[in-house]
Amino acid sequence: MRWFFLLLPWMELFTLIQLGSRIGAVQTMFYVLATFVLGLAILRAQGMEIVNKLRAAQGGAAVLPQQLLADELALGLAGLLLIVPGLITDVVAVLVLFGPLRRKLFAALGGSPQHSAHQSRPGDPIEGEFRRLDDDDL
Repeated sequence: MRWFFLLLPWMELFTLIQLGSRIGAVQTMFYVLATFVLGLAILRAQGMEIVNKLRAAQGGAAVLPQQLLADELALGLAGLLLIVPGLITDVVAVLVLFGPLRRKLFAALGGSPQHSAHQSRPGDPIEGEFRRLDDDDL
């Protein structure tokens, strides 16, 4: 994994040089700028959405299921990957942006299934009404 992160900038540079030789330097620079702006827009929108949902959950107005929070963070990761100049990270960002592809990729990488909003977990309170049957006999 360390080699991948050491080689990634060189692979990204190589792909950008190849793209520039095929479509031209100006168009390649426009592509890099466009993906940067798109990544910033996605990151800003997702950041604000996560903050608003966390505030609502903190106030007790809503409960955040893990899957929803994981999806929001995955979209933020896609925004970060789009900011990085290069074709490899852009392809990975597109894979992360599409929900079904993201979930299949997560499952292929060994991710555990997420809890749904209706499943109870250890430590969750149990709400309900009760009545003592012993009190009815008196």
